[in-house]
Amino acid sequence: MSSGFSYDFDVVVVGAGHAGTEAALAAARMGARTALLTMNCDTVGQMSCNPAIGGVAKGQIVREIDALGGEMGRVIDATGIHFRMLNSGKGPAMHSPRAQADKKAYQFEMKHRVELQENLSLRQETVEAIETEHGKVTGIRVSGDAVYRAGAVVLTTGTFLKAIMHTGEAKAEGGRAGDKAAHGVSGSLKALGIELRRFKTGTPARLNGRTIDFSRCEPQPGDQNPQPFSYMTDRIAQTQISCYLTSTTPEMHRIIRANLHRAPMYSGQIQSTGPRYCPSIEDKVVRFAEKETHQIFLEPEGRNTQEVYCNGISTSLPRDVQDQIIRLIPGCERAEITRYGYAVEYDFAPPTQLHPTLETRAVEGLYFAGQINGTTGYEEAAGQGLLAGINAALKLQSRGPLVLDRSNAYLGVLIDDLVTKGVDEPYRMFTSRAEYRLLLRQDNADRRLTPLGIQLGCVTAERAERFREYEREIQRGQEALLKYRSQGQSLEEWLRRPHEGWEQLYTIFPQLEELKLSERAREQLKIETQYAGYIRRQESEIARLQKVESVRIPDTFDFLKVTQLRHEAREKLTRLRPTTVGQASRVSGITPADIAVLMFYLN
Repeated sequence: MSSGFSYDFDVVVVGAGHAGTEAALAAARMGARTALLTMNCDTVGQMSCNPAIGGVAKGQIVREIDALGGEMGRVIDATGIHFRMLNSGKGPAMHSPRAQADKKAYQFEMKHRVELQENLSLRQETVEAIETEHGKVTGIRVSGDAVYRAGAVVLTTGTFLKAIMHTGEAKAEGGRAGDKAAHGVSGSLKALGIELRRFKTGTPARLNGRTIDFSRCEPQPGDQNPQPFSYMTDRIAQTQISCYLTSTTPEMHRIIRANLHRAPMYSGQIQSTGPRYCPSIEDKVVRFAEKETHQIFLEPEGRNTQEVYCNGISTSLPRDVQDQIIRLIPGCERAEITRYGYAVEYDFAPPTQLHPTLETRAVEGLYFAGQINGTTGYEEAAGQGLLAGINAALKLQSRGPLVLDRSNAYLGVLIDDLVTKGVDEPYRMFTSRAEYRLLLRQDNADRRLTPLGIQLGCVTAERAERFREYEREIQRGQEALLKYRSQGQSLEEWLRRPHEGWEQLYTIFPQLEELKLSERAREQLKIETQYAGYIRRQESEIARLQKVESVRIPDTFDFLKVTQLRHEAREKLTRLRPTTVGQASRVSGITPADIAVLMFYLN
C-alpha cells in the first residue's frame, strides 16, 4: 500500500466515458460515496466515434437505462439535433429510437450532471494499479503516490488499455486521437490472474461541412414529431438538423483495393479482431466485392461546428489514400478532411471471467463494464456501467444483486451473452439476439424495469411518482375498455381491430375523454390490446422455460465429479461456473444431453 496520500470512498469508478458516468451516477444515487477517476476531466462523456445515440436494439437499451434511472436518455433528449424512429413501418417490437447528438453539448451536459450529483466526486487521475488484500479489492493506486481506498471498484477503461492507433503505416500510442493510452492497469490485472486479449475498432474521417456540396446528396430529415428517449422528457422542442445520404463509387473501391497492402488489417500490422457488424470500408470492399457502392451518411457533429461525420467508411488507410477516396464521394469532390480515420488496438478481458453481476471471479469487489468486456457501442457500455454501479452499491449494502433475466430486458440478454458465451469479436446488440423481443419493446421499458428501480432505490422520487401516475392512467384505460360495449362488443375488442384507433373509440363513447389519457398511455393500451394474444403466448412460453432455467446451481457444486458429463462439458462448466441451469444450457458446446445429466444430479 502506498505511503502517500489516501482518500476514502465506498465505490471508485475508473474511466468517465459512457460506462463510467452511468456506473458512478448509479452508485452515488444509491447512497454510496463514489469517486469517478478520469485521465482528463475535459472528456467526461465524450463521443469518441459516431455522434449518435440509439439505433436498432440499441435504442431499446437506452430506454432500459432510462427506466432504471440512468442519464443517457435525458442527456440525448436535451442535446439531440436529429431524431428518428427506425423501423416505424414495422411492428412495435422493431421500433428503435435513434438521435444524432450535438457532440460537445452532449459531453458538457453529461459532465454537468456528474458534477451536480450528491455523493459523487470527479477527479483527474492516472490509474497505475488495483490494490487488493486476500482476494478482495481495497482500492486504486494513482500517479503521484496516492491511493483511493474503496470496498468496490468499477473498471470502465474503454479502448485505452495499452492502446495503439493506426493510420496506414503510421502508429501512435493512444486510445483516442488526442488522448494518451493507459499502461499500468493491464499489468496489474494480469498480476491478479485476469486474462487479457486484444480487439480493434476504428473510426472514419471527419470533413469540413463548408467544403461539401450537399445539393448532390439526398437529404435525410428527422421525424416531424420526434419521440423522446427518456420517460422524463415531455417533448423534443429544439429545431432539428438534416443528415445527408451519399455513397461510395466503383473508382473509390478500385483505389482501396490497390492500396490494401498498406491497410494495417491486411498488411499484418494489426493482428487483433475488429467488429464484424461494423466493418471498415476496406473490409466492405473485400467481403462484398460484388457491390459497386455502399451507403455513406453525412452526419453533422453539432450546431456550432462545421465538422461532419462520414458514417459508413471507417478506415485505417494511410492519409494520402484517404485524401484520394474522400474526393470520389458524390458531394465531397472538394471536401477537406479535418480529422483522418484511424484504427485502435486495445486490451480487453474476456467476459466469461465475470459473474452475472459483472463482478470479476478473480477479485471480490472488482467490477468490469464497457469495452473492457469486449463490447462495442455507447449504449452497451452505458448499460453495463449502470448495472455494475448498482451491483457495487448493493454489495456494499449487503443486499441481493441485480441480475436481469433475458425475458425481462435487452440488458439481461447482453449480460447473459457476455458472461455465458464470451466474445470472439466486439459484441454489439441486435434485436435477433433476444428470444422475447415482442415483450422487450422500447415503448414498455419503464413498465418492465422502473418498479425494480424503485425497489432498489436507483430512481428518483420524481421519476417514481411520474411512473405511478402513468400506471394509474393505464389502469383507468384498461377498465374502461372492458366496461364499455358497442354493438355487443367491448371497446377492447374494437381497439383490437387493425384499422381501429382511439379517434373511433372517442366517437363511439365520448365519455372516454373524461379519463384524460395521455397520448403515450393511449398508444401503450393500443399496442398491448392488439398484440395481447401474441404476448400471452410468449409469457406462457417464458413461464414454462423458467421452471427449468431458474434451477440454481450451488456455488459448491463440483462438475468434475459428474462423470456422466462429457469431459468437454465438465471442463467448460467448471471454468465458467454458471449459476443456473438456463445459463449452463447457453454455454457454447453444452448439449441437451449434458443438461439432462446435470438436472438429474441437481435433483
